[in-house]
Amino acid sequence: MADSSAAGLPPPASTRKGKIGIIGSGLIGRSWALIFAGAGYNVTIYDIEQSQLTNALEDIEKQLEELKKSGLLRGSLSPEQQRALISVTMEMKDAVTGAVHVQECVPENEDLKRKVFMQMEQYADDSTVLCSSTSCIVPSKFTHQLKRRNQCIVAHPCNPPYYCPLVEIIPNSWTDQSIMSRTRSLLEEVGQVPVTVKREIDGFASNRMQYALINEAWRLVADGVMSSEDVDKIFTAGLGMRYAFCGPFEVIHLNAEGTSNYMERYGPTINRVTSSFGPPPNFKEEGSDAIFAESATRFPLDQLQERRQWRDRRLVALAKLKHDMNAKE
Repeated sequence: MADSSAAGLPPPASTRKGKIGIIGSGLIGRSWALIFAGAGYNVTIYDIEQSQLTNALEDIEKQLEELKKSGLLRGSLSPEQQRALISVTMEMKDAVTGAVHVQECVPENEDLKRKVFMQMEQYADDSTVLCSSTSCIVPSKFTHQLKRRNQCIVAHPCNPPYYCPLVEIIPNSWTDQSIMSRTRSLLEEVGQVPVTVKREIDGFASNRMQYALINEAWRLVADGVMSSEDVDKIFTAGLGMRYAFCGPFEVIHLNAEGTSNYMERYGPTINRVTSSFGPPPNFKEEGSDAIFAESATRFPLDQLQERRQWRDRRLVALAKLKHDMNAKE
């Protein structure tokens, strides 16, 4: 039985839109619920444990109030009105039936996702988008056996999705074009920034680029070239500052008289330096233990939650800065 109770006035009828199903009430599922409710959609969150759903609703209410205080609450609805759009259920049928879009947010396990998608398609209709939040598993691995596999797609969010709006859309070879276009349009409508990965590729795009950075950062420290603290500063005081506003293609275009000119100047240097990178590290070679120890000293394991909160406060501040700057352009 779905629990639709909520404090405050319901949203005006003119603002109500279709239904969104969220499968899984963890951090990513809660974030998706906030995003869709902020745009006026009715959201039903499914999970197998009532305690998890109760905790999710309590956390969502808290987040809505914090978003209002920080000036980052999306849409025109009040926190109370957005909360009224969100219900929970322990029945998969309640979450999927009648939904225009279902966002799966279960743990990163191929077998589990395959099982969940088989359950989801039982209650979907011909117009339902069946979407996964997976961060690395290509969709064909858990949708190939489905009758509605042409309605399946991946929308991998950046974490935390509310403050980092990037979402990678990844189809498989049998995904209908209409599913791709509808998913992208919906994500744009609710305030995310979708990008399309045109075909399946292991790790998608953001993780492939992130892993390339991790590999070279690891090598620099493991080989004794730099400390991990100084490597981090390259990003916090250098690359990360400009990449918060300009991507690598825009950076190289602006750092010369266009991209062609940049490559004329620096292309041979890039080839020479990257050819020295060597194979990817296995994170077990000589130097790895020193990195583990240094990281544990810099960020003690019993203080990680406080450090995560520190990080998230800064992400909130950066999101607000970008929001305010974009509003003035």
